[in-house]
Amino acid sequence: MRGANEMVVRAATFNELTTTEFHDLVKLRIDVFVVEQECAYPELDGRDTEPGTRHLWIAMRGEMVATLRILDDGDELRIGRVATGKNFRHKGHAANLMRYALTLAPGPFVLDAQSHLSQWYEQFGFIRDGHDFLEDGIPHIPMRRE
Repeated sequence: MRGANEMVVRAATFNELTTTEFHDLVKLRIDVFVVEQECAYPELDGRDTEPGTRHLWIAMRGEMVATLRILDDGDELRIGRVATGKNFRHKGHAANLMRYALTLAPGPFVLDAQSHLSQWYEQFGFIRDGHDFLEDGIPHIPMRRE
């Protein structure tokens, strides 16, 4: 039996997710990116269901705390949709999830960091890999980790 405060860290392909887990992952991503950041974009982009996609998340007391996904882009793995629930930020959850993600495969890894978070990604060995660009009105920086 799990304790009331037990934290669960998981990784799964789409086919390994329960419908509730997938719902909770997508809800957290929508809460953060669509609602909080006011970015109207198609959250369900078809990549969640690809065989090479891995979904990672932390849940606590049955509530989704943080999530990210890893896409298999052939020669590299793309980390994206890194999101932490509003009530769980600044507690190291996303950092723990990122460290876990980087142990799942040798890489190389790429991501598009929101510009104000590029230094946060640098702590995991990511470096700038191109020019700044706007995505949904938010400045981003392409980054890479070999």
